[in-house]
Amino acid sequence: MAGLLKMIDTYDRPGDAYTEDTYARAGKYAYGLEDKPGKRIPKAGVGTEAGVGKARAVFSVFEAEAKGPNASAGADANPLRASAFARAELASASASAGPLKAKVGLAVDTGASVGPTGVEVQVLGTGFSIGRKMGVSILGTGIEFNLW
Repeated sequence: MAGLLKMIDTYDRPGDAYTEDTYARAGKYAYGLEDKPGKRIPKAGVGTEAGVGKARAVFSVFEAEAKGPNASAGADANPLRASAFARAELASASASAGPLKAKVGLAVDTGASVGPTGVEVQVLGTGFSIGRKMGVSILGTGIEFNLW
């Protein structure tokens, strides 16, 4: 349902693109039950990130992103899961179309996600997702598919 929920949440998202040379930010969020893109499904989280070089573009259910050296940490929760991760990447590029996402990079992501619909575990960029999201990652390069 997560792949479908994300598509419902973003099908009418307008196109947007941006770049950043250096960035550092920390924040928290809590959204839900508003008839606006990205705010229909209840969710909450906290996070921090810093890096050098980032480019991102979104349109409807499509996303693409490229990053230079960066580090981040965060935790979030929604009706289908709770997660906590710490990430450090040398560089990465990712693209997604609805429920399919692919990423190429060199990273040491470490963390876990658990919920009634599946489990994800990564240690030093290598791990797996099983359940509603099926995926595999090796040293930061991987592919995932939200089944439903």
